[in-house]
Amino acid sequence: MRQIVLDTETTGLDPRQGHRIIEVACIEMINRRPTGRHLHKYINPQREIDAGAAAVHGITLDFLADKPKFADIADELLEFINGAELIIHNAPFDLGFLNAELRRLDRVPVETLCRVTDTLRMAKDLHPGKRNNLDALCERYAVDNAQRTLHGALLDTELLAEVFLAMTRGQNALMIEPEFSPQAPRLDGQPRQARQTLIVRRASADELEQHAQVLAGINQESKGGCLWLAAETAAQAPAEG
Repeated sequence: MRQIVLDTETTGLDPRQGHRIIEVACIEMINRRPTGRHLHKYINPQREIDAGAAAVHGITLDFLADKPKFADIADELLEFINGAELIIHNAPFDLGFLNAELRRLDRVPVETLCRVTDTLRMAKDLHPGKRNNLDALCERYAVDNAQRTLHGALLDTELLAEVFLAMTRGQNALMIEPEFSPQAPRLDGQPRQARQTLIVRRASADELEQHAQVLAGINQESKGGCLWLAAETAAQAPAEG
């Protein structure tokens, strides 16, 4: 499973008013593990930056003067994200800007190339009535965001990747990979090569305690909706006579 955590910075709040993307960053994960591959571009927007936006990200037109235009990086960006699941915090905002840029180039919308997961929507479902911006989620899930004095697309994708993995830790598939590949029966009558022994490592008492604490936390946040905890409780209940 290939996932791309994506974030943008912009000249303002509304692409319908002509505001443009000035920074885009993407981090690749395969099977929920960062691969080290990323794409990060600053972009010359060819327009002024609103003072309010500049106060958030600190990026100036002087800094962007020699940077490429969006048209110059569009192919590289689309190739990087193509076919992946995009993980975006407040996805309608970033998609609105990305698709506005793509329309200028007569290109297809992002949603035709990728499935999109909005972590803000997820957070609101998990934590209704609470603050769910990136800083609040970093605090809630113990993700170190001390370096985030200003918004920046690359740093924000790194933080969001950690937050997303923490938010969805209960969705990890528990898979044990065998140390051999199944082989078809030999047709020449010769004995097959013996399979290697599958090693099962039991959880320690400390690990079991940490596991129980995680399930209790999920159950509290979901108001009793932790299916894994319910399944464990049912499995441990004595059978009816």
